[in-house]
Amino acid sequence: MTVNIAVLPTSTPEMDAAAEAAGAVRTDLAQADGLVWTGSPTSFPDELPDRVRWVQLPSAGVERWFATGRIDDRRTWTSAVGAYSDDVAEHAVALLLGSLRLFPRFARTSTWEKKETWSVMRSLRGRTVAIVGAGSIGRAIIPLLTAHRASVIAVNRSGYPVEGAAETHTSEALDEVLRRADDAIVAGASTQRTRHLIGADQIAALGPDGVLVNIARGDLVDTDALVAALRDGGLFAAGLDVFEEEPLPDGHPLWSLDNALLTPHVANPLNSLHANLARHVEHNIRAFAAGEPLNAVIDLEKQY
Repeated sequence: MTVNIAVLPTSTPEMDAAAEAAGAVRTDLAQADGLVWTGSPTSFPDELPDRVRWVQLPSAGVERWFATGRIDDRRTWTSAVGAYSDDVAEHAVALLLGSLRLFPRFARTSTWEKKETWSVMRSLRGRTVAIVGAGSIGRAIIPLLTAHRASVIAVNRSGYPVEGAAETHTSEALDEVLRRADDAIVAGASTQRTRHLIGADQIAALGPDGVLVNIARGDLVDTDALVAALRDGGLFAAGLDVFEEEPLPDGHPLWSLDNALLTPHVANPLNSLHANLARHVEHNIRAFAAGEPLNAVIDLEKQY
């Protein structure tokens, strides 16, 4: 079956090629069966034609879309969950390794301090890493960790076993998992229920030898509690690509901590982002045309 697809507000060469390869007919919004949206929530149309039965959003996180009230129950909505998983997984492990090996401290220093740091550095081999939110990104992280001979404990809502993890537990067991883990990578969805999922108690459970990595959303971690733990020795280090306030303000305490490894929300490299999204969209156009299940359907109740 051929379907009419609108790609708005702008397309890319990769998206054009994906739509063509999937056999879609490109149309304007009034004639579209499906809409691939490439812009922000604030520029999204206030109303969609009744004939639009499916909307593809460009981001994996959809909390901002729910906040604007754009997502309704009259059609199927899909996110980009899974499209960027491999790139984000690489970034997460880079932040973990860099934190264990004291890269922030070495990058900031202007003197040779081998004696002071040599005995403090950590190896990833043999460590146990908790994946908090073992969705598509969390699952992509696991083989990278096990390749470094680390063990993984996965945490998800259901407790359903996650491939490659030594154990899987529900989110109710989070604190106990963190007490048993050496390090933790936050990879879950941002919802009203998960705000400050990692607070002072969870950081204390991870302990002074632990590294906390967040490549999910900034509001999953209590920033004030994290800064206090990094300053006071309650946590070995943190690797962060996302923050409660973005851009992270100049002069924020995190900038000056030599056990905080920071990147400015760049886990999806721009040179691969468009191609990754286009592959995801091509698959969903084919599935939509064939009446088959779509990838990354948004759960309106869970809001992710």
